[in-house]
Amino acid sequence: MNSNGYTGKILRVDLSNETIRWEQPNDSFYRRYVGGWGIIGYYLLEELEPMIDPLGPKNKLIFAAGPITGVPVPGNSRNAVGAKSPLTGGFGVGEAGGYWGAELKHAGYDGLIIEGKAAKPVYLWLKDEEVEIRDAEHLWGRYTKETQEQIRRELKDDKVKVSCIGPGSENTVLYGCILNDLTNAVGRSGLGAVMGSKNLKAVAVRGSKTLDVANREKTGELTRSLVDKIGSRAKEQQTVVGLPPYKPNGNLPIRNFQDGEFPDWASVSASGMVSLGLIKRGMHTCYGCPINCKEQPLKSDDPLAADPIYAAPEYETAASLGPCCGVGDPKVVLKGQELCNAYSIDSISTGVTIAFAMECFEREIIDEEDTGGLELKFGNGLAMLETIKMIGERSGFGNILADGSKRASENIGGDAWRYAVNVKGQEIPMHDPRLKRALGLGYAVSPTGADHMHNMHDTAMESEYGLVQVKPLGILESLPLEDLSSSKVRMFIYYVNMRVLDNCALLCMFAPWTLGQKVELFNAVTGWDTSLWELAKVGERALILARAFNIREGLSYREDWLPPRMFQPQNGGPIPDVAVDPRKLMKARKNYYRMMGWDEETGVPLVGKLEELGIPWVAKHLVYS
Repeated sequence: MNSNGYTGKILRVDLSNETIRWEQPNDSFYRRYVGGWGIIGYYLLEELEPMIDPLGPKNKLIFAAGPITGVPVPGNSRNAVGAKSPLTGGFGVGEAGGYWGAELKHAGYDGLIIEGKAAKPVYLWLKDEEVEIRDAEHLWGRYTKETQEQIRRELKDDKVKVSCIGPGSENTVLYGCILNDLTNAVGRSGLGAVMGSKNLKAVAVRGSKTLDVANREKTGELTRSLVDKIGSRAKEQQTVVGLPPYKPNGNLPIRNFQDGEFPDWASVSASGMVSLGLIKRGMHTCYGCPINCKEQPLKSDDPLAADPIYAAPEYETAASLGPCCGVGDPKVVLKGQELCNAYSIDSISTGVTIAFAMECFEREIIDEEDTGGLELKFGNGLAMLETIKMIGERSGFGNILADGSKRASENIGGDAWRYAVNVKGQEIPMHDPRLKRALGLGYAVSPTGADHMHNMHDTAMESEYGLVQVKPLGILESLPLEDLSSSKVRMFIYYVNMRVLDNCALLCMFAPWTLGQKVELFNAVTGWDTSLWELAKVGERALILARAFNIREGLSYREDWLPPRMFQPQNGGPIPDVAVDPRKLMKARKNYYRMMGWDEETGVPLVGKLEELGIPWVAKHLVYS
């Protein structure tokens, strides 16, 4: 095959019988599915038996890179991981940056498929063509930091890149995550729990191969152009700085998405943490990228001080463990981030699930007898930290919360379900759909449950900068935040298809490539003569694979909805009288199905659409009335 941008190999490891092999897909496979989401969707739909147990040995854990991964251009370093999600029961996928994905490509692999279950804890060691299943019983139960340090000592190489889990994922917390390099989380969908269920502690990689690109001169030219464009952002760009602009407009979730006011919000922002001497900025980046996007906690003798090795929280973590739980102490938020990474549990689901429990406590649905003596009220930061530990260890009340807010609400009973803020079982991220209406539609129809990354943020599309990103697709005018007309749905579809393309190519959203530059980059790296049209279809195709998988696994249009909280306004704040209108959401959902080429009532992709996208084989997984 044409190897430009790809290694041409996907590695398979069956942990049950300890077999190792690789396969070599053809050019058409790579061009049709590209990488990341596309490759994961293909294998999950084609190879998983319907209705399997996500935590059973028949599930497959798939690590997938993309054609840009490992090529030294800005935003190139991400890899995706997918499986049937134990949290939602449907399509599960997450992405992370760092160095691990690039190292996988340099070792010679475009992907890694983990099958079966090891008889005892193991880790994988990939050094170019040498692949070894190694004992990890001595690592089981250790935090992620200790795991990475010990593996590097054993392999006598500090440059080994490690993707691993901690005790939370070993204990199959349903929103367990996977850590690349300790600072980059494959956070959503509970993929760490799948890894733990297979007795797989880590995948360690060391590669020495150079990736071929079709036009190295053009690739370099594009890189230099983007670095010049980034300018001062190359030194520091932190997502936690999102707190200041999000508080005044009503986007910041406060006390489980109830309230609009939180006086201590500034203290858990990046600027607040810097001014208090708790963090320093711009200390971490990813392979080949000039943007230092992560902060680092400063060392301190304070018992609450966070370990600097895990990096400081980004916006989602700062908001979920801070205002969403009513916590305004930045030291507590920093420590909470450390605990989530050490246990390898998703910080968004952790914070929102604890916030749910706090509301239940304050409404007297649960009490201290349920929580093991903890006064689990909003703002009680020490109780929150203790609860994170209990979740990671699945001890006491933490065992109930470890299954996520949806199942916890069913376990608790009564009116608890009213306060569980999730879609398809996955907790809503730190962006409020009562402000951003298309984002709310995106939460509802996302194949992974509520997600902010493969979504459109209405506020970003108000500006000319935002419109520049979609004008090449024919979206020429901005629309009001509250708009959910067919025009907004059209804008949403075109934008999201390109976001999913990024999750196939594994390009980072912080590298400001224009759509035109992405086309040039694809062609320079792969040697394809591709177009914006073809790349948009890559994203659409990957979305439909995910949709088809969900339908086959029993998720239907009924799950494409928002939780009760979103149909009620916030208490006070900038948008006190604003809520999602269920009638407008229903109409927008129908418009979305129709424009996507799905049945407008059931959301099942129509055969004609599958044929148009070149994937007619997907029809065999669907039932048509």
